[in-house]
Amino acid sequence: MDAQGLDWLLVPLQQLVSWGAAGAMVFGGVVPYIPQYRDIRRTQNADGFSTYVCLVLLVANILRILFWFGRHFESPLLWQSVVMVLTMLLMLKLCTEVRVANELNVRRRCFAAADSKDEEIRAPPRRSYLDFDPHHFWHWSGFGDYVQCVLAFTGVAGYVTYLSIDSALFVETLGFLAVFTEALLGVPQLYRNYRHRSTEGMSIKMVLMWTSGDAFKTAYFLLNRAPPQFSVCGLLQVLVDLAILLQACAYAQRPPKPAPHAAHPASAKAL
Repeated sequence: MDAQGLDWLLVPLQQLVSWGAAGAMVFGGVVPYIPQYRDIRRTQNADGFSTYVCLVLLVANILRILFWFGRHFESPLLWQSVVMVLTMLLMLKLCTEVRVANELNVRRRCFAAADSKDEEIRAPPRRSYLDFDPHHFWHWSGFGDYVQCVLAFTGVAGYVTYLSIDSALFVETLGFLAVFTEALLGVPQLYRNYRHRSTEGMSIKMVLMWTSGDAFKTAYFLLNRAPPQFSVCGLLQVLVDLAILLQACAYAQRPPKPAPHAAHPASAKAL
């Protein structure tokens, strides 16, 4: 049977593979955060996950969505950003609820230990986005404050993009900032490992998932001729992942080195 006779099988198979690759691109980026979400719900403890992860990913993916209006790229990449924004908002909602509940529980324990005669337990001081206090930035008391901040950033960035959409330099710079921000997510973890001379508490399985996912994503960029910013920053992500894996091998037999100061918040790849 010649190749033309197999078209009835090859064409649907190619479409199936294409759909599968597109689906992996859209939802693959959120998979590493599913175990983290379930773990926070189960333990009611969000200390192991930094909400700055959500901040960086929200900024990166909102900028990528705006970049699409200036230079259309593959639809799965656009939907990937939409799904990631929704995922990070869900993570923020859960982390905020758990943190506020834990702060209240601490106050209740202190209240009980002090054997106070006051009948009312004071709630933790409310920190709001509208306070514009830089010391409490991205550490607010209500999920609605995060939503307001995201909407404000989206509105300002969207307005600037609307005014500058005809500038090729602006559009290309916007695309570079979007993917470059996401590409550097692993750098804080890399630096933290270096400072402590240890990868204790870091999940090797998760890093392997990130490495395989970033490698697949980069290959997808190259094969589908995505804008060059995507491919370059995808390669950078893979290199950072590999560097973290090398740290895990190098520090495996070494005792952790005490840090001179408090540890930095967990990065996007410090689950």
